[in-house]
Order: sequence, then structure tokens, then C-alpha cells
Amino acid sequence: MNTKPADKRARILEAAVKVFARSGFFTATVAEIAREAGVADGTIYLYFKGKEDLLLRLVHEKMAELLAQVKDAVEAEKDAPAKLTKFITLHLSLVEKNPELAQVLIVELRRSAQVIRGPEREALVAYLELLAQVVRDGQASGELDRDVSPATVKRAVFGALDELALGWLLSNRKTTLKKTAGEVAQFFVRGLLPLSGSRKQSNGSNHL
Repeated sequence: MNTKPADKRARILEAAVKVFARSGFFTATVAEIAREAGVADGTIYLYFKGKEDLLLRLVHEKMAELLAQVKDAVEAEKDAPAKLTKFITLHLSLVEKNPELAQVLIVELRRSAQVIRGPEREALVAYLELLAQVVRDGQASGELDRDVSPATVKRAVFGALDELALGWLLSNRKTTLKKTAGEVAQFFVRGLLPLSGSRKQSNGSNHL
């Protein structure tokens, strides 16, 4: 039975994740990706312009999937502390569940930042904006400190998560990120609670 074009394209993308994670973007070759996907070298060019285009499409599509998954999970929570906790714990959980993809999105993008353009950067911006919106909504409802800039929070939280994920990847995944996620969520949520909001703090602590 012939493989549908969409299935073959998806298989090539998954193969690219494995090869980029294993060999690095600059060292990886189209031939290596083709072998991993079980297709001829020329088949790659039926779907992608080359290795750089493969990385761009991979980043764009995987970030869109990640954004949709995290957005749905965050929106299912009832209050701002729970939403922030969910964002943090789910982010690190997805890193742990998909280490090869995390390797590409975290490590390889650092090394190949010059090839990442508008649409791919926009996907990351949208992901960070989800975090900022959680903070803005929490400030509007009085659940989070109104004196803290949402832009500062989103960069601080994402920077911490990115650094923790990078350290975990570079340490050959010797530990679990579950405990780390809980600690980070507790740290940030407590720091964002209103100073006079003892009732809010009591409610928010149930989510940590």
C-alpha cells in the first residue's frame, strides 16, 4: 500500500527531529535524514527545499502544536495561580516526555539562530504571550500582584524554564524534572501573589 504524501512528510519531519538531536543541525545531512525516514534522498526535496527549510518547518509546526496543547491545559484551570502552575509544570513535563524535540528546540536553535525567521519567531512570541496573558488576567482579578510587569514575568519564567531544561538535557537526563517543576512553580506563584492577599495566597497554595 502506498504511503500518503502527508504521512511521508510527517515521517520526514520526525526523522529530522531525531537526526538534528543526535548529530546537530550543522553536522546533519539530508541523506542522514532520508535514511532515518526510510526514503530516498530526493524524496526530501519533494516536501522541503533543503535542510534549513526542514528546520524552519519543524520549528513552526512543533511550536504551534506545543502552543495549542499548553493553551488548552492552561485555560482549563480556574484561577491565575493554577494557570501559572500548569504552564510551568506542563512545559517541563513536555520536555521530559519529548527529549529529542526539546534538544532541537532548545539546544539546536541556539546554535542556528540565524536561520530562524519571522513565522518561526512568531510561534515563540505567541507561546510567551500566553504566559503574559495569564499574568495580566490574574492582575485584573486581583489574584496576582499588579505592580509586576507581565513582560518581565514572562521572560523570567521562560528563561528559568529554558535554563533548567537545557541543564537537564546536557546532563544526559539523569534526573526527573517533575520535582523541579513543582519547586519552580511554587517559587514563581508565591512571588507573584499580592502582599496583602492572604486569602488569595491560601487559595493559590492548593495548586502547588
